[in-house]
Amino acid sequence: MSADAQHKSRTLWLAGMLHGFTHLYQVVLLPLYLPIQAEFQLAGKGQATLLVTVMMLAYFLPSYPMGVLADRFSRKKLLGWGLAINALGFIGMSFAPNYATALGCMIVAGFGGSFFHPAATALIARLFPLATGKALGLIGIGAGAGFFVGPIYSGWRADQAGSWRAPLLDLGILGLLGALLFFWLADEAPPDAAKKKEFAPAEKMFATPVLWVFFLAAAGAFSLRDFAGNSMGSLGSLFLQGAHGFSVRETGVALSAIFLAATISNPLFGHLSDRASMRWGGFVLTMAALVVALFPHLPDGWVHVALMAYGFFFMGSYPIVEGALMKAVHDSVRGRVFGLWITIGGLAGNFAHWLAGHWVENLGPRAHSPAGYFWIYGGVALLILLSLLGLPCLHAIRKREHPETSATPSAIRHSPSAIG
Repeated sequence: MSADAQHKSRTLWLAGMLHGFTHLYQVVLLPLYLPIQAEFQLAGKGQATLLVTVMMLAYFLPSYPMGVLADRFSRKKLLGWGLAINALGFIGMSFAPNYATALGCMIVAGFGGSFFHPAATALIARLFPLATGKALGLIGIGAGAGFFVGPIYSGWRADQAGSWRAPLLDLGILGLLGALLFFWLADEAPPDAAKKKEFAPAEKMFATPVLWVFFLAAAGAFSLRDFAGNSMGSLGSLFLQGAHGFSVRETGVALSAIFLAATISNPLFGHLSDRASMRWGGFVLTMAALVVALFPHLPDGWVHVALMAYGFFFMGSYPIVEGALMKAVHDSVRGRVFGLWITIGGLAGNFAHWLAGHWVENLGPRAHSPAGYFWIYGGVALLILLSLLGLPCLHAIRKREHPETSATPSAIRHSPSAIG
């Protein structure tokens, strides 16, 4: 393996590790809502789920400025410092004496997490310009692992230690160690001289108003997908504990099933999407919507299977969509484009955590019966189907920006930038 190939491979897997920590922190509180509510004597579940909403607002709001930094400064340094700040937020949360302090710690953690996606997605797309979907799918293994480990570990550790604080301290310290490892082993991406000669650096994100319309329409459509995905986490936690009587530990295990399958579906569908993103994007999101609509109708024995099936299809949509977006724009603006993309999707989708708590509270006694949740899950499934409107918008952007760069399957297989 050449030195350049070794660099790319090492960078890819280190980015996957950071991806794992980024998403582990986003779900670690999901099984802990009720213990947190009890210890802080909160008035309702909505205040407990608000912790995740606040963290994710702090995660998404700075995304565009982080994208600007990713286009101008060291992506390696942004990624390493981001993980360190994220980890420190959770260490602080583990010692929080009251609810107000806990909210502040979640703001710090979310801010640290905001460093990752604009820098990492632009970096990987630059290293693997043809096999972008496959590369993003491979670092998506880290996300799936983080999503899987987060709720299962926090539920188990909290149950073992008798405190919701223990898993937050453990994982915060581990994140700091991960940041140090990344600083030690990661390298900056080598200059892509050939691409700089082929394309003039873009000063604007999009050259025409029409392209802006397509971009905003696509971002708006996929914000519905993100809202649905966030709903399935927080709503699922309350649904399983309220309607099925799951313990905190059992809830963590069940929710982790969503993300276990993602470690397979991310590289699989990411690879397939390099040849047909519209087709595979439509397939995985349609299947995910069907599973969501059926979920509250299933008996206890099918809960884990259904969550795993949902995660397999739903999480598989991310490398497809992100790969399509990165291929549609020039490297010099990818950080800004992706930063604005997740700002729009994140702000719209993130309120799902807070709203899920209020939806369940408004159910009253029906919150203890699966039938009370039928309409909620039906609405979530509909949002996933509506997000499919974003796929033709992404296709339209790429067609207008780079009509000559559609690589054939043969070119992808034989390109030195493809992943072996």
